[in-house]
Amino acid sequence: MTFGFAPPPHMSPPTSTDPAARLGRMLEPPEWASAGIPLLRNPREVVTGLHDRHHPGPSTAIVAVLDLQERVTASASFTETAAAPDGWEFRNALLTHLRRVIPHDLRLRAPVRTAVLLYCREGEARWTEADGAWMWGLRDACTLHGLRCGAYITLTPDRWQVLGEGRGGRRPGSPAPAPQGTEGHRAAARTTAHRARAAHPGSPGTTPQRPDSPRAATALPQGRATPRSTGGGAPEAHRHTAAR
Repeated sequence: MTFGFAPPPHMSPPTSTDPAARLGRMLEPPEWASAGIPLLRNPREVVTGLHDRHHPGPSTAIVAVLDLQERVTASASFTETAAAPDGWEFRNALLTHLRRVIPHDLRLRAPVRTAVLLYCREGEARWTEADGAWMWGLRDACTLHGLRCGAYITLTPDRWQVLGEGRGGRRPGSPAPAPQGTEGHRAAARTTAHRARAAHPGSPGTTPQRPDSPRAATALPQGRATPRSTGGGAPEAHRHTAAR
C-alpha cells in the first residue's frame, strides 16, 4: 500500500509546458464580482492609510487585515515580480507574510477578519493577467489562513481602482488635475473677469453705483440750479456772474 502526502504550501507547483494550468489560476473581474467579495465602506480611507504607512513603489504588494470596523490590525508589504504571473506563487507569498504578522483564524467557524490586497504597478487601471493571478492568490490565501477574502485594489501612477467594483480615485499625494477643455477655459475666464470687476468697479460691465442723494439737480427758468445739500444740511452757495 502506498501512502501519499500533500505538499506544503511553500512548495512550487510542478512545471508544465501547457499555459492552461497557469491561466487556470487567475480570476477575471466577472468571476471576482460574483464571488461575494464584501464591499469596503470607505475604500479611499483604506487606500490612503496603507499608502501613508508603506509608501509603495512599483511592483509592491500590501496585504492588510481589517477588523469588523475596517481598522487595519496588521499589514505587510513586499515586492513581487514575475515574467509569467501565477496565482500559486502569489498565494504562497501572501501566506508567508500573513503568517508573520497575524495568527490564523482557522479555529473559528466563520471568518471575522478580512484581508485586502493593494498592488502598486505601472500601466493603466484596467484588469491584467497579473491582477487575475493576484485575485486567485488572495482568495486561496484567505481560505488557508481562516480569513475572509476582501477587496483587491490596484495603485497606478495616477489613480487607485477597486477591481470588480468600478470604484476608484486619485492616487494619494498626487496633485489635483488642472481643468481641461472648453468648460475649464470658460471657468478660468469667468474667474478672471470677476477679479477684474472687483479691482476696477468703474470698468465696463460693472453695475454703476447709486448717487449719495436720491434727488438730482433741476434747472430753473433763470438758468440756476437748485442748491445741493452738504453734509451739514445747509444749502451750498453758488456764485454767478451777473449778465450785463
